[in-house]
Amino acid sequence: MTTSVSIIGAGLGGLTLARVLHLHGIMATIYEAEPSERARTQGGMLDIHEHDGQRALTAAGLTDAFRAIVHEGGDATRALDQRGNVLLDQAGDGKRPEVLRGDLRRVLMNALPAETIRWGWKLAGARALGAGRHELTFTDGSTVETELLVGADGAWSKVRPLLSAAEPAYVGVSFVETYLHDADRRFPATAEAVGAGGMFALESGKGITAHREPAGVLHTYVQLMRPVSWFADIDFNEAAAAKARIAAEFAGWAPALTTLITDSDTAPVLRTINALPIGHRWHRTPGVTLLGDAAHLSPPAGDGANLAMLDGAELGMAIVAHDGDMEGALAAYEAAMFSRSEAAAADAHRVLDLCLGASAPFSLIDFLAAGK
Repeated sequence: MTTSVSIIGAGLGGLTLARVLHLHGIMATIYEAEPSERARTQGGMLDIHEHDGQRALTAAGLTDAFRAIVHEGGDATRALDQRGNVLLDQAGDGKRPEVLRGDLRRVLMNALPAETIRWGWKLAGARALGAGRHELTFTDGSTVETELLVGADGAWSKVRPLLSAAEPAYVGVSFVETYLHDADRRFPATAEAVGAGGMFALESGKGITAHREPAGVLHTYVQLMRPVSWFADIDFNEAAAAKARIAAEFAGWAPALTTLITDSDTAPVLRTINALPIGHRWHRTPGVTLLGDAAHLSPPAGDGANLAMLDGAELGMAIVAHDGDMEGALAAYEAAMFSRSEAAAADAHRVLDLCLGASAPFSLIDFLAAGK
């Protein structure tokens, strides 16, 4: 079987690419390893920036659909100290509206023909056939030949080895994810501490961050600068013991904050934070490219999803603009993507230091107060 454009991964970046191509009459096929769109939860709130995420959605013709799912007021920000005292409280200004990742993904999927996404197709590997063509082999043994291969398959991309030997490396911090449901009724002090949007309670080396989601859900990421081996000693299959072990790192903190850990309605989930080298790039290789985390994985700083969508939109527009000159399109896309992703990666590492470095939390507070 042969297809013209094959996208590996049905994340926001791959979906945006497929949508932009669809608008211009170019068919793409997305191969997604997960068996269905409901195979797992899709993460929490995303702030969609004017200069990248919103630009991408405009290119995809989905601005109105995006505005319909915005969580009004969710872009508010507050910082607390360990005792729960408010150090910074900023109302949202609407410039970085918040949406649930799953809702945004659904908007993009609904804007594509049903046959675009092939669920349950897990890529095992890919090899070059020459003249820019590639053969994809899936874990069920089936194969596909394609004229353009786009790796939109995240941090541990199976497409990246065609272009680069780089692999993500641990950056020294891990997040532990928890949820509180119906928090306004069940945990009013905690709900009040989190506020209307995002909340940060940080010090050097550790912190508790949370975001209010619709229906009274508080979604938390506990941040700890510890080696991987430290987390390996915790059995996350034993939820109660794992929550107690993580909460012990915040002894003496306000109960309104530690409740986000100790009373979680879900088992804590470990999220190790890895990154590709700042400035990761590759030599132009015919018929294949990367976007999003597959190309420029960085510590979370609010830019990852926005950059992935902009990558997808700009790659799609480059293909359209070059009218059959695929190599010209890929070269133009990569030149712009390499430049912006290098700057964004440097900023992401800087934000991580602002959050958890020696001057936290006041380094982050100064940064937020300056409106940067």
